[in-house]
Amino acid sequence: MGHMQRIRFWYAVLSTGLFAIGYAYSGMALRGKWWQACVPLFVVQTVVMGVIANRFPDLPTPMEMSAADLSTMHDRLSFDALAIILAVGLGYTGFITVFVSEGRRFIKARTEKAILDSEMAAAREVQEVIVPEVDESFPGYAVESVYLPAQQVGGDFFQILPVGDGGLLIVLGDVAGKGLPAAMLVSMLVGSIRVLADVTHDPAVILRKLDDRLVGRTRGGFSTALAAFIAEDGWVTIANAGHLSPYLDGREIELKGALPLGIVSGTQYESTSFELLAGSRLTFYSDGVVEAQNTKGELFGFERAQAVSREPAAEIARSAVEFGQSDDITVVTIERLGLSAVTDAA
Repeated sequence: MGHMQRIRFWYAVLSTGLFAIGYAYSGMALRGKWWQACVPLFVVQTVVMGVIANRFPDLPTPMEMSAADLSTMHDRLSFDALAIILAVGLGYTGFITVFVSEGRRFIKARTEKAILDSEMAAAREVQEVIVPEVDESFPGYAVESVYLPAQQVGGDFFQILPVGDGGLLIVLGDVAGKGLPAAMLVSMLVGSIRVLADVTHDPAVILRKLDDRLVGRTRGGFSTALAAFIAEDGWVTIANAGHLSPYLDGREIELKGALPLGIVSGTQYESTSFELLAGSRLTFYSDGVVEAQNTKGELFGFERAQAVSREPAAEIARSAVEFGQSDDITVVTIERLGLSAVTDAA
């Protein structure tokens, strides 16, 4: 009605605009938790508006109004009406603009997530196909395996294949990275392992050929791997490419180290041989076992991994998961059966 001081009017307009921007930004930035910022902002706005009103009170109301005063008041009311219409129109325009843009973003995000979920599900199905059959038997040996990916698809891989005259070939490893790229690289490695198993069962040769196939195709990535051939008579030959050494009856086997697959072309891998006696157990891990982490930040570690290495594969994996799984877990155990056990199984 013309009683508000001009300086109070402009302070009120400026502060209201700034708080409106704060509300809008908080809503877009915090989304579902908008109230964490909007509630304190509302309290601050109430205090600020109160301070402005007290600092610049309304002007006194005249007892009588002349024709000039009435004309001025009429012009002021007309201006206020137009300003209110403009402000409301701009507010609704901004609201609709934000609503439409956020709606489009939400639909796009949901569509992309659905596509990604579909691709990840397809990759998971592929991985389930290439994981060895748990009920496959190997004469003279008791073989157990557990594979627990930390996400929908994992970067661990392993193959247990019958080769030679009653022998078996074990290849396992861990691809650097996660998600779909790692899953696709795992698929390529498993396919290559199956092809190479028909050509040779020499672990050093298998790792060298896998390295040749990976170099230049991983965009800077790599994969650890370990290959072992166990003959029918219990003679074991192992070659390592940056993977964790296995345990023999609770004792870590010392292997000759070498670079992981896919880093340098022409890398040579050396083999280590020993005899797996009747009743002895070989245990292979991926780093998801030793890197399991509890809520206190403690790692499962090599000491615990060695302590449980004589346990069945399922029990080892359970111990790591209960401790705190943070990466893919693969456990393979191979025990050579005695003559009586082989006869009973037959």
